Amino acid sequence: MAILDKIRKKTTILILIIGLALFAFVISGIFSANTFSGAKVGSAVAEVNGNDISIDEFREKVDIATRNYGPNATSMQVVNNVYEQEVRNAILEQQFDELGISVEQDQIVDFLRTNPSYSQLPQFLDENGLFDENKFIEFIANLKENNPAGYQDWLQTEKSIIHAAKEQIYYNLIKSGVGATLKEGELDYKLANDKIDIKYVRVPFTSIADSTIAVSKSEIEAYVKAHKDDFKQEDSRDIQFVYFEEKASLKDENDVKEKITALLNDSQVFSAAKDTTETIKGFRNTTDMTAFLDLNSDVKFDTIYKAKSSLPAKFTDTLVTLSIGEIFGPYRDGNAFKVSKMTGKKSGGNVKSSHILIAYVGATRAGAEVTRTKEEAEKEAKRVFAEVKKNKEDFAKFAQDNSDGPSASKGGDIGFFQEGQLATEYNDFIFKNKVGAIDLVETDFGFHIIKIEDKQDIFQIANLVREIEPSDETIDLLFQDATKFEMESIDGKTTFADVAKTSNYVVRPVNKIKAMDENLPGLGSERSIVQWAFNSDSENGDIKRFDLANGYAVVQLTAKYAKGLMSSEDASATVLPKLRKEKKAAQIMSNNKDKSIEAFAKDNNVSEATATALTVKSPTIPGAGREPGVVGTAYVLGEGKTSGLIEGESGIYMVTVIKKTEATKLENYSTFSNNLKSSKVNSVNTAVYQALKNASEIEDNRGMFY
Repeated sequence: MAILDKIRKKTTILILIIGLALFAFVISGIFSANTFSGAKVGSAVAEVNGNDISIDEFREKVDIATRNYGPNATSMQVVNNVYEQEVRNAILEQQFDELGISVEQDQIVDFLRTNPSYSQLPQFLDENGLFDENKFIEFIANLKENNPAGYQDWLQTEKSIIHAAKEQIYYNLIKSGVGATLKEGELDYKLANDKIDIKYVRVPFTSIADSTIAVSKSEIEAYVKAHKDDFKQEDSRDIQFVYFEEKASLKDENDVKEKITALLNDSQVFSAAKDTTETIKGFRNTTDMTAFLDLNSDVKFDTIYKAKSSLPAKFTDTLVTLSIGEIFGPYRDGNAFKVSKMTGKKSGGNVKSSHILIAYVGATRAGAEVTRTKEEAEKEAKRVFAEVKKNKEDFAKFAQDNSDGPSASKGGDIGFFQEGQLATEYNDFIFKNKVGAIDLVETDFGFHIIKIEDKQDIFQIANLVREIEPSDETIDLLFQDATKFEMESIDGKTTFADVAKTSNYVVRPVNKIKAMDENLPGLGSERSIVQWAFNSDSENGDIKRFDLANGYAVVQLTAKYAKGLMSSEDASATVLPKLRKEKKAAQIMSNNKDKSIEAFAKDNNVSEATATALTVKSPTIPGAGREPGVVGTAYVLGEGKTSGLIEGESGIYMVTVIKKTEATKLENYSTFSNNLKSSKVNSVNTAVYQALKNASEIEDNRGMFY
């Protein structure tokens, strides 16, 4: 914030520097200066330092963002992302107005010229492939004349461009005041490279049992008040719920199993049209598997042959031993019952091979780096083949060193392929020869030195599948159970938890829900429940049943937390360990006042230890952990000197400096000062915006609309 204060003090100078241009860059409305101004439309989704963000404009931007994100983001994720961007824009625009930052023609052009989103578009490039300002202006003018809808989209885009350009100017101004001196660079170098060897004694805080340290409620309250920034809380809610999941019953499962079993054998069906009984072939005897499964199965007939590894792991060994025409099942696989029938087997039908490709100019898919002729390629292939035959175990190394194929880095390994998937000549060799065979084969791709690595049998299996789904009866019963539980809970004769216990239902709590939360543990995305919990009419103890995609949830609101400072109860989980640690530290230090390091070790029944080559920038003591305060104290002690008692992260220490080794002096520390400067500059954008946001008054009304 100090940097910002300096900038504000120099507002007049900034206005003079930035406002030198005589007029704004305007092309029939392009880059209008009043970017974020305009009349208020509708209600506000937020208020930032007294300025409204219109819900109507906000919704338009959400619609655009939704189209851009596609199905990869939920509606609330889009809303929240747009909200954060709009709040950021509003905060920064206020800064731009206060400092008089505007954007002129040359600045806009410079921004576009350095932005790949515009500078690399073909319609804006000259004959040398460089961004052409005039072509850009002409494009926008044509857009306005011939494509009104596109021009309106552009007017929205220009706002973003102007804001981005202003933001760049703003942060560059701040960064120009960020630096590091050579002295700072020297210090940074020394803190990283000055080495310290120490002898130390540590009495860990764990040596005192937590149960012996009393912490009162008033002490917790005092700590919270003294550290208000650490214990701010937003509006939040606690709920508990019972989930009635829509799932199949045991009866439903058995019914599915019976139905799929009934499809195995032939059946007799009376045909009124023919006035006769016809035989309908079942799964076991059907001669048209495709038609049978289309009619009777939830999964179509997959005619593709599969390797053993692609079959259901639990049943693989059984399935691969089936004879042609033999069936297995019904069996449960996931959420379905299956009956599998072996319809085809191919011995060695899946082959794994490696190859060394020697390509030539004109060969299919030959890379630009390939310059040899076909004759040269053949000669080279024969040479490599001769070497490979002498050292077959080194095939992968030969491939890495000689192959022109994309598999060279993998030792030539191209994996498993079934018959007919590779070039004819390649295919014929690997399917007609045994594992381990090596030969030279020519295809349109060049000359291949091929090694057959492995062969697998493959199987064609037809699966009659019926998904296990809850019946109408089960769904009706679930509704009755959920409604009964809801009514008994609302009745209030017994608590929500007691009603659940009576029926052996599981009560699941969800704590500290925020107003814009979407996902609830155990339920998933259920925005309606969050909205109900934050509704002004909802009170602690209220109960409501919600219809979900896969069942019902009966929910009780159990707590409401107002924005502000945490209560001592809510903060205790964080504060209690801190206060215990403080009291333990005080106790250890009081009991060991004015003792030598030897006496400190003896009286506390701990041993002396040593640590070498410690640095202030890497203050980790082996066996004790990260201790910046301890190492920092040792750094300023003289060699041979002993410290007093030091409160560390894990205990109370005393240290004696055994040896100090200063880092080699350098002629110049500019490298380190430059690194420091870069580090500071890289953090400016985030740090400055966060400071501005923390200092802003923001009223968030998203919950009223979403």
